[in-house]
Amino acid sequence: MIIGVLKEPAYESRVSLLAESILPLIKKGISIYVESGAGEKASCNDDDYAKNGALIKSSQEIISSADIILSINPSPVVGDRSSVVVLGIYQPLFNHSLMADWAKQQITSFSLDMLPRTTRAQSMDVLSSQANIAGYKAVLYAANIFPRYFPMFMTAAGSIAPAKLLILGAGVAGLQAVATARRLGAVVEVFDTRPAVKEEVMSLGAKFIEVEGAADASKAGGYAVEQSEEFQQRQKAKIAESIAKADIVVTTAQIPGKKAPILITTPMIEAMKKGSVIIDIAAATGGNTELTKNNETVIHNGVSIVGNSALAGTMPYDASKMYGKNVWNFLQLIIDKDGKLNLNFEDDLVKGACITHKGEIVNERVANSK
Repeated sequence: MIIGVLKEPAYESRVSLLAESILPLIKKGISIYVESGAGEKASCNDDDYAKNGALIKSSQEIISSADIILSINPSPVVGDRSSVVVLGIYQPLFNHSLMADWAKQQITSFSLDMLPRTTRAQSMDVLSSQANIAGYKAVLYAANIFPRYFPMFMTAAGSIAPAKLLILGAGVAGLQAVATARRLGAVVEVFDTRPAVKEEVMSLGAKFIEVEGAADASKAGGYAVEQSEEFQQRQKAKIAESIAKADIVVTTAQIPGKKAPILITTPMIEAMKKGSVIIDIAAATGGNTELTKNNETVIHNGVSIVGNSALAGTMPYDASKMYGKNVWNFLQLIIDKDGKLNLNFEDDLVKGACITHKGEIVNERVANSK
């Protein structure tokens, strides 16, 4: 069997597998084809891959011969060939038309962002591995552009109060943001619609702010759910109280397949102190503020609103390393001990991540997302 690793689009710095990540596959007797230059931005060149047993090929050679094609982002050229397996992060709930095209072309696709959020799936959870980096970098980015210190200082020239940081959402990104901000000496408050995360937030040294009446997310497979209009109004009122005192805000709230909820209004931003910073990790799906623009920094009334949902790509080596481990763990579900493809759709993880197969969109959530 041949597994091919494609070079990502110019905006992407990560790669599906680093040179060190191909070794377990080589040991299974699997041939690894890597597109020339695929790992350059992740500090992994063609020679590194070749030394570990990969063959350097062109994209067309990979597409025409590989049994499994790895590309983090959807690759339009994959459509040139049917009966191939593609694996990546394809956001199929947003890219329904592309999934429909792949189905027509008989492509079998697996999108790892659709994996059920279960204990067994943790080692394959690309959303968590990449969100961990995003939460870390969000705080560092904020600290870099914030015009004041994060920690408290007592000096002969006077005292410096610690920065006050507000985090909206206590998922993986939010919790990593809490931990990073606390290490830097900030005072941290956290909002989340799930009361169950309160203990985790407090264990990291942050204050958890509760809003009563949240919709039950226990049956959402680990994903966030939409909240009622009444709850959203109470939530915004609580956020408004905290945001007026905050120096830094990190927003992480997203709902799969839907526009990110607006949690911060323009009047809230105008109530913040000049020099304050908002890092909006949900920018790719619209953002959590009314003024967020993806991949841009908007300055409004002296407040910097940074729309950046690609923070994991700012640490391409470690992001690729963790992503590659997620891919390896998933590949073990669809490759047998002899290194041959074995698609077992009785496995809930294989079934949950599969989007298209045998000419159809087989994932119910995607099929119903038109």
